[in-house]
Amino acid sequence: MAYNNDRRDRRNSKEEAPSEFIEKVVSLNRVSKTVKGGRVAKFSALCVVGDGKGRVGYGMGKANEVSEAIRKGLEDAKKNIVTVTLQGTTIPHEVLGAFGAGRVLLKPAPEGTGVIAGGAVRAVVEAAGISNIRTKCLRTNNPANVVAATMEGLKSLRNAAQVAAVRGKNPEEIQG
Repeated sequence: MAYNNDRRDRRNSKEEAPSEFIEKVVSLNRVSKTVKGGRVAKFSALCVVGDGKGRVGYGMGKANEVSEAIRKGLEDAKKNIVTVTLQGTTIPHEVLGAFGAGRVLLKPAPEGTGVIAGGAVRAVVEAAGISNIRTKCLRTNNPANVVAATMEGLKSLRNAAQVAAVRGKNPEEIQG
């Protein structure tokens, strides 16, 4: 009797090659809704992706199963990737990112400091490839708002050349 063994091979080939992105799940939330037949549980996953070289994005996925929620969150994060202005292994200047009730203070740090940040901010900063930074979450610690505030802060970063171009000057004039 002949067997169709190539089906197994096709299933294994569907597995993705190693991604060029750093993928992190920041928070996983289980919510339940009470309906006529009992409780229905659903999951939401807040995910961050980055290439470790200045590109980072975040997304939220919701589904009936954890793995499906994570997959949706990672897909959403890959759609929302932005490029962050870096200065070596840190950020060019101090910035305050705000989103909703979340406020995140991001400060540049000298070489060897490391990442001084809480869980949600740490995931975004490490995915972006920043290895020396000091941060502080202000007001709320809700992971969704903290991640969004961190992203707003990172998006607003400008280096001397970008500021000089806006003002119509040379970067040397800006730096003094």
